[in-house]
Amino acid sequence: MTQKLRLFPNLVQAVVAVLLEIFGPRHQQADKAIQRCLRSNPKWGARDRAFIAQTAYDVVRWYRLLCELAQVVPRRPHEWWQLIGVYWLWQGNELPPWKEFEGLTSEKVTQRWHQIQDQRAIVQSIPDWLDARGEAEWGASWPTILQALNRPAPVVLRVNRLKVTPEQLACALAQEGIRTRELPACPDALEVTQRKNLFATRAFRQGWFELQDAASQQVAPFLEVASGMRVIDACAGAGGKTLHLASLMQQKGHIIALDVHEWKLTELRRRVRRAGASNVHTRLIAHSKVVKRLRESADRLLLDVPCSGLGVLRRNPDAKWKRGPAFVESVRQLQRGILMRYCRMVRPGGKMVYATCSILPSENEQQVAWFLEHSPVAFVLEAQQMLRPDEFGYDGFYMARLRRCD
Repeated sequence: MTQKLRLFPNLVQAVVAVLLEIFGPRHQQADKAIQRCLRSNPKWGARDRAFIAQTAYDVVRWYRLLCELAQVVPRRPHEWWQLIGVYWLWQGNELPPWKEFEGLTSEKVTQRWHQIQDQRAIVQSIPDWLDARGEAEWGASWPTILQALNRPAPVVLRVNRLKVTPEQLACALAQEGIRTRELPACPDALEVTQRKNLFATRAFRQGWFELQDAASQQVAPFLEVASGMRVIDACAGAGGKTLHLASLMQQKGHIIALDVHEWKLTELRRRVRRAGASNVHTRLIAHSKVVKRLRESADRLLLDVPCSGLGVLRRNPDAKWKRGPAFVESVRQLQRGILMRYCRMVRPGGKMVYATCSILPSENEQQVAWFLEHSPVAFVLEAQQMLRPDEFGYDGFYMARLRRCD
């Protein structure tokens, strides 16, 4: 933020309400809490809405640092006002003379800032366990990765080539005041450089694009699908990568989208209809027979497995405050179970991609190495790729392509 910006009490109160939802007993996800707040106040203008969303995300992202600078761990509303006041000063702005900000000065914030410079976990605003884990697994690369994870995420669209080209979409969005740029390393992507409400656009309603980070967009092409194949997306979730696969296959072939949560498949089916992807079929994994019946039926299998999500902290910063070492260990065991049970769906000679949005080698390369040693059927590793947020510039993602031996 630039200096001499003004604060308005009603907007600060809205941010406080959002933060209480995120950090309070409900532990609401940050994006959901912000969306609910904005929907409940449709009369707010674009600037007001942007202020609320950006401020809430920034306070969540820098929560530990701001608590240190404010010398308070907020629980009650007036303490959250203090934290927001410190955030405002830390951004180089001046505070209005409100009673909620009594005792806060830029001199105090600056003095405390200089006192903690040698404490990386505080300065970079992460839990101690995560700093220790990152250093143990990444060594000297960890500081730069960590800094990248604290940068706000860019907004990237995936063009639905079933309906439109990138050039056509860019032109349509420009007519609604939304500017974009192409990404040379990502042929189906447009990065938004001038943002408005994307979901209110005619292009979105017509199914011309989906929000999907550039790193996430690397996964579907990595599976090497072709028209006419039988493809299974076994951890489909709400279907971002499923839809990308459908676009790559140009509706020629068969995609089976599986998940253990019916509500996710309901959302996937809604998105499939909007995208016009007629070759996608959903199945709920209600019991183990669903997977067993698909044995050796897939030319390609995508396992975008549940993970710690540490590669997408820039867009889900609240995750670092709501997860811990026990959670990481539990998802590692879940990942191994999925690999061992689902790999049999690949036919001999077929291929499988194991993918996560984690940056931890213990969830990525080490899991693949373990699987190759313990797999019930023989696979060979064809290729693997780690998209580091500090190098690729977007989310942190890992993918490995394995071929089942004939």
